[in-house]
Amino acid sequence: MSNLEKSLFQLKFTAKSLQRQAKKANKDEVSEKNKLKQALAKGNTDGARIYAQNAIRKKTEGLNLLRLASRIDAVASRVETAVTMRSVTNSMGSVVKGMDKAMESMNLERISLVMDKFESQFSDLDVQTSYMESTMSDTTALTTPQDQVDNLMQQVADEAGLEIQHGLGEASVPNKEPAPTQAQSESSLGNKEEDGKLAERLRALRVSPLIHAPSLRS
Repeated sequence: MSNLEKSLFQLKFTAKSLQRQAKKANKDEVSEKNKLKQALAKGNTDGARIYAQNAIRKKTEGLNLLRLASRIDAVASRVETAVTMRSVTNSMGSVVKGMDKAMESMNLERISLVMDKFESQFSDLDVQTSYMESTMSDTTALTTPQDQVDNLMQQVADEAGLEIQHGLGEASVPNKEPAPTQAQSESSLGNKEEDGKLAERLRALRVSPLIHAPSLRS
């Protein structure tokens, strides 16, 4: 194993270790929040303040660990690319040597074979490079799609808001119905006028037969 490959292994190991520490910090944050709720329920304001500070500190610690793990993982990806490129470069070096010998001998068949192998090496290099770039792009897109990130942030914000309101008793119920808007008022007046006209027509229809009916003779 070369020094570069050893460095790659160490980078990946360190990134995973930091990710585990970040998860532990997140669990500690949740634990401190639960203690905070219990302290508030008991009216222990001083204790609640301490638990709140601990929760914030654990949250900050977890975020810092994740940032560092992400940076190390990015470096590891570059090192891994370098390792791959170096292995391809070494194999291409042997092809170049074969090309030099073929050129010296001016053996057309041998030159043709070497060129085929040379082009094949370049093709493999292009495929590996394109695959790695595509994989990294797809992984990033699948891991953190923007719409899901926005939805999750909105969901967590809504849940936190409802929970805080419920816990502090701040959820308010309107005492009065909201005042109607101008459009609603005009619509209501229009409906009343239309109802009045319909009522007048109905009364006219009821009275009309009595007025126009022929008198009965005895």
